[in-house]
Amino acid sequence: MIRERFGPVNVQSLSEGMAWVGYRVTMTRPRRECPHSPMQPRTRARPPAGARLVWALLLCMSATACLAADPQLPPSLQHDIEARVTADLARTGVPSASIAIVRDGEIAYAQAFGWADLASRRAATPQARYAIGSVSKQFTAAALLLLQERGALRIDDAAGKWLPSLTGPGREASIRSLLSHTSGLRDFWPQDYDPPEMLQPVQSQAILDRWANQPLDFATGTAWQYSNTGYTVAGMIAERVGHAPLFEMLRTWIFAPLAMTSVYDFDAAPLQAPDAVGYTRYALGPPRPAAKEGRGWLFAAGELAMTASDLARWDIALMQRRLLSADSYRDLTSEVLLQNGVGTGYALGLDVSLVSGRRVLQHDGEVGGFTAQNRVYPDAGLAIVVLVNQDATGAPGIIADDLAQVLFERHDAGATADVEQLFTALQRGHIDAQRLTANARSYFSPQALADFHSSLGPLGKPQQVTLVNSGLRGGLATRVYKVSFRHTELRVVVRLVPDGRIEQLTVSAQ
Repeated sequence: MIRERFGPVNVQSLSEGMAWVGYRVTMTRPRRECPHSPMQPRTRARPPAGARLVWALLLCMSATACLAADPQLPPSLQHDIEARVTADLARTGVPSASIAIVRDGEIAYAQAFGWADLASRRAATPQARYAIGSVSKQFTAAALLLLQERGALRIDDAAGKWLPSLTGPGREASIRSLLSHTSGLRDFWPQDYDPPEMLQPVQSQAILDRWANQPLDFATGTAWQYSNTGYTVAGMIAERVGHAPLFEMLRTWIFAPLAMTSVYDFDAAPLQAPDAVGYTRYALGPPRPAAKEGRGWLFAAGELAMTASDLARWDIALMQRRLLSADSYRDLTSEVLLQNGVGTGYALGLDVSLVSGRRVLQHDGEVGGFTAQNRVYPDAGLAIVVLVNQDATGAPGIIADDLAQVLFERHDAGATADVEQLFTALQRGHIDAQRLTANARSYFSPQALADFHSSLGPLGKPQQVTLVNSGLRGGLATRVYKVSFRHTELRVVVRLVPDGRIEQLTVSAQ
């Protein structure tokens, strides 16, 4: 079990009466965790950097980082993380971000930056809860998989088998298609804001009648289209079959076993202090308190709130394949294919992809006042959680991208520096033949080296060398780099034999 003990460690006056409070988190080794499917939010446009008011606040908040770091992270890495997140807050203008990082099966870092409440100047802390929006979908998918394990249903059952009130063409759509957004049910919430009716309470049956019982947008299994409606229907099936409210099933089967003690039903009621206040922005205006959706709209599709650390506990379970059976884990994390064999890039409440040769299970989330990003790199033993108290922003993804770069570049830094040195040598028309295989030595003929020198030398020193992709091919460790100059970019491919010698080092236009 992971326990967090929070206490103020420093209070320092800042300009304009601002103050910051730092918090340490003491963590013990996690106990049991669980793997499941997250929900994807509606994607909204990234707002530009904030207005002057927000910028001023963020300048004052640059030290408002409630730090909680495991000794596993060296001070230099902590510094890089803090610098990146602080810069991202300033660039995006969001009030705060709460992050958690998992490494090697443990929460190695938990930190909150900025303001949980702008009006009272209440600093964000790691124990504050944030709504996680569509990241909630993974838990709905997990509940249905657990019901399948208990023999109560099959996820390939037709939805209408369990919901007699589902009378439209969608009654033949399978539960799996509801969870993978391939059912064809029309989404009840395609807007990137809350229409007036969504501020009023609604019954799930009303959503079913108005959207799920209508003609399908496409034949089930022939296309992929994000649909909150599908998750509303899936949640109704879970409650009917499980004979209990969905949130209570999740609490009993998942949250309690994993000691996720902060989880809150955000659909039922808004968060209160000391949790984060949700904000929205209009164009470049200042953050303003966001309205919360009426009860019922977020059911099963975006209803949960929690701390970043509790979501990280879930990620640990996902990587360790706990709680779910092997078959359920496979269903949860395997890409769903359309009838024509084309992949959707989506499993059951999880986006699945390869990024730089690394498998990623991820989902973002958004509800009124909040956005979230949850990324799991199961083969690397790494997970990144970013929770933000502002809607209509790409800040969680921006922060997650930067954190991934910081965390992985430590592993890749040596190889990247070596490639930069090799490239610089080629700009001079030289290569260390002892580092080459026989095949590579034949490739780097005098004519080849002369061409490298004449074409690359005038470009001068590279501005940046970035790892783009990595993997294996034909038994060779393969890395693809982007070498950036002021007016051009080049692609460098390096392939190494097992003993580290270079089998290929090629340079081409990007």
